[in-house]
Amino acid sequence: MKEDYFKGFDLIEPLQQAVQEEGFRVPTPIQEQAIPLVLEGRDLFGCAQTGSGKTAAFVLPILNKLAKSQKNPIRNSTRTLVLAPTRELAAQIGEGFSTLGKHLHLRQVIVHGGVSRRDQIKKLSGGVDILVATPGRLLDLMEGSRGLLGRVEIMVLDEADRMLDMGFIPDIMKIIQELPAGRQTLFFSATIPPSIISLAANMLRDPHRIEITSNADTTPQIEQKVLFVNSRDKNALLMKLLADQGIVKVLVFTRTKHRAKDLSRQLTRLRVKSDDIHSDKTQEARRRALDGFHSGRIRVLVATDIAARGIDVDDIDHVINYELPNEPENYIHRIGRTARAGKSGTALSFCDASEIGYLKQIERVLKKQLPVWQGQPFHSMSVQAVKSTAENRPKTGRNRGSYASWGRGRSKKHSHYRYASTAKKAYSR
Repeated sequence: MKEDYFKGFDLIEPLQQAVQEEGFRVPTPIQEQAIPLVLEGRDLFGCAQTGSGKTAAFVLPILNKLAKSQKNPIRNSTRTLVLAPTRELAAQIGEGFSTLGKHLHLRQVIVHGGVSRRDQIKKLSGGVDILVATPGRLLDLMEGSRGLLGRVEIMVLDEADRMLDMGFIPDIMKIIQELPAGRQTLFFSATIPPSIISLAANMLRDPHRIEITSNADTTPQIEQKVLFVNSRDKNALLMKLLADQGIVKVLVFTRTKHRAKDLSRQLTRLRVKSDDIHSDKTQEARRRALDGFHSGRIRVLVATDIAARGIDVDDIDHVINYELPNEPENYIHRIGRTARAGKSGTALSFCDASEIGYLKQIERVLKKQLPVWQGQPFHSMSVQAVKSTAENRPKTGRNRGSYASWGRGRSKKHSHYRYASTAKKAYSR
């Protein structure tokens, strides 16, 4: 019989039972470090990537504290507040509380846009132990119930860097003003730019800081390759890859929602079972797409970065970056969707001439060069030559290090000039 390492956290019996039923045995690094600190009541600043087990790292100790205190929630209030940037992530966190808290009698509500505001208000009226919310919808609900957050004991801000990217920080600051000063605050971010450090300083009191190495370094079972390809050949390359029936469950990333929609339609016309998920989709449409992907009814899910942050689907064997992200940290988030729970996975990144700058940025963050798959049928020597030239180009003057702008001043007939000048403008999630 395997040793149950979670017993060392002194969790109450109903939680121990749920942990065993879910097959938890060895805590991940973020769980091992965070759970004891949260149980002690400490504020926490955690840096950890998607797929690190972060959700359970705060869900388990919060459930333990709420159950042990044996308090009943007051009407129109919540004892715990968890803020998430997207509907999908809010749903995923809510599922974590439901699954691990299934033997407890705690009340929980998830609130986000796209569903009835009236129903959410009704569910909150009796008081809840746990409220998981997106910032925009929570502000809407607060207008009708100013005391909603007045009794919060524990507050969690998840994926703070994504909140920043999506412009939610002003909303978050309004929400924080309504919270009790004596609360416990847990703050999680995958990256730590100066703006995130500043935000954390305004929210936390004497926090303990935990940093877990990124997935790119800690998950060697992800086989990563870059495929140099002309832009016009990307669709043909994707179809060639999908002809391999050994590729069973595929998550394809694009930079724009328009590309995601178009690519999914093309795959469907070619009789590939696919769907797309992006910000233009209704909540119900997103749910159907995720359910189909999870069940295996859909083989290929095409997604943008923001919409994909809440995807938590097991057994994704391939992540394909149809378009490279223009933020290198998003590459790490993307590939972290495969090779979970000790399994292996493959991350394939298409790169045309306009994306050489993005590839260079990714490799700087990874501190290594991605291996090139030269044997794929649409390998472009000309695109590879663009990268080689960019690597050898002197980095002087005002464009030092700016690979995305490489090619300016050259003939516009060259594709790398035509795409590079518009790549960032075209980025839309």
